[in-house]
Amino acid sequence: MIIQFSVSNYKLFLDKATLNMVASDYKDHCFLRENVFLPEGEKKPLVRSAVVYGANASGKSKLLEALVFMRQYAISSSKDGQKGDRIAVEPFRLGGHHEGFSEFEVIFVNHGTRYRYGFEVSSEKVNAEWLYMKPKAREIEIFYREGEHISTHAKRFTKGNLVVKEGLLRDNALLLSVAAQFNDAVCREVLDWFQQMEVIRDIRSRLFRENAIDKIKTNVGKSTFLDYLKKADMGISDLFIVPLEEGRRARESAEIMTVRKVYNEQGEEKKAVFSLNKDESEGTKKYFYLLGPVVDALHKGSVLLVDELDAKLHPHLVTMVVNLFHNKETNPNNAQLIFNTHSTHILHEGLFRPDQVWFTEKNHRGEARLYSLAEFKLIQANDYADRYLQGKFGAIPCLTDLMYG
Repeated sequence: MIIQFSVSNYKLFLDKATLNMVASDYKDHCFLRENVFLPEGEKKPLVRSAVVYGANASGKSKLLEALVFMRQYAISSSKDGQKGDRIAVEPFRLGGHHEGFSEFEVIFVNHGTRYRYGFEVSSEKVNAEWLYMKPKAREIEIFYREGEHISTHAKRFTKGNLVVKEGLLRDNALLLSVAAQFNDAVCREVLDWFQQMEVIRDIRSRLFRENAIDKIKTNVGKSTFLDYLKKADMGISDLFIVPLEEGRRARESAEIMTVRKVYNEQGEEKKAVFSLNKDESEGTKKYFYLLGPVVDALHKGSVLLVDELDAKLHPHLVTMVVNLFHNKETNPNNAQLIFNTHSTHILHEGLFRPDQVWFTEKNHRGEARLYSLAEFKLIQANDYADRYLQGKFGAIPCLTDLMYG
């Protein structure tokens, strides 16, 4: 579970932006106690979801991209490059600051232990990297890397010490990744947490179609999909898979078929079969493919990141997905959902506490900042949407020039 994520000098974020998932202790938030949970070993509860609002090009997608970059670089830096290869990081470029290092840090809980991991990178090298863990009351430094100097914990970083001693670390690779390849236990635990994180940017990609196909092939997976489709009132009564001919397998291994009830002129009930890909609406397809990673996250208790959750999805279905994470029965393993959206419908629904709602806004220099609804004085939950649209919280496009100029 994420406790906190910070980024600076990356894309639209010059100064440090911090997404904090720690629940506030305001008394007015008691009406949504089910939206928070207390991880094992922690003293403060965390929120089960966070939603980010903002005008177009204000940074709300870039915030998710920052966490995705950190995840991907942590997973692949030891194996996807050679000495001298450039690091695909994109610093802030609108004010002459792109010579500096981009910084990323995440604090999270995994299997009852808190970890704090971060790094500073440019396109050429890793400037700094650090890993701390807190198995009990005190935080322990596992390693700290700054330039050529690396300090390590003698007992808890045995395999990592070997990597450092033998000079097996490139200046454009992360020590975390390399040590994990040598089966260092602590680094392997951190890397496993990153790998379990689910990311959705293009739900129509082959990856998510194949995920759905694999699940429907099993009785449990098919039953789960049908249950969620029934709750969403999709009108789909059954599912089955049709293998594709050899010439059509380049894009998909099989085709998903849906079964719906239809009625003839005499009012008799019949069954009609449709192709999900060819016959169903874009909204139905998105919800269908979204179910795969949602089910995975809820089962694993992992983090799910979704860019533009509301795109081509009915507001009521967005509400349903959010409620799956807020409900203790459907989310017993405390998975977290982090997404951005333009839809204010879910604010009207009263689904979120103020500490779950975040905004991104750019200043006249093109620098994005991130801030929480919890920073504002609020009267009641159902006034979030109206006050946001009135500009009371910022983070909306300025239309003055378009309307009057």
